[in-house]
Amino acid sequence: MAKYEGGCEHVHVTSDAEPIDNHECHCNVCKSVTGQQTTHVAFFNYDDLKVDHPEKMNRQPFNKDNPDGPLELCTCSICGAALLLDDKQHRIRVAVPNVMGYDDANFPEATYHAFWDLTKGYPKPDDGRPVYEALRPDFVWPTPAP
Repeated sequence: MAKYEGGCEHVHVTSDAEPIDNHECHCNVCKSVTGQQTTHVAFFNYDDLKVDHPEKMNRQPFNKDNPDGPLELCTCSICGAALLLDDKQHRIRVAVPNVMGYDDANFPEATYHAFWDLTKGYPKPDDGRPVYEALRPDFVWPTPAP
């Protein structure tokens, strides 16, 4: 049994590695895709988030306003469940625990807030975690997997 298990009954997404980034996302794309005001997002190194049946995944652009962007939303071709965000550059794979079939309580708590700005229309988060207008300043994109 893997440390993190998500997906659906047709496609299992697993990892024994810890996320390389773990934040509460306030971006408009996450809002549009999930319907949530904020979304707990965990980035994994590309090869650390495994998919047992990639042939059963449909892919669509994650950001409808940037269809050629690097992230694709992968869904099950059988049941339509959201499975992961896949980076076409093979740097990261992304789990959204409460949307992608994971036990959200099993994930470490988000360590900061990303993509918050005054235009969001709600108060700046005040829960003791840092709040940034982008990813945390020390985040470094991993080298693409072969």
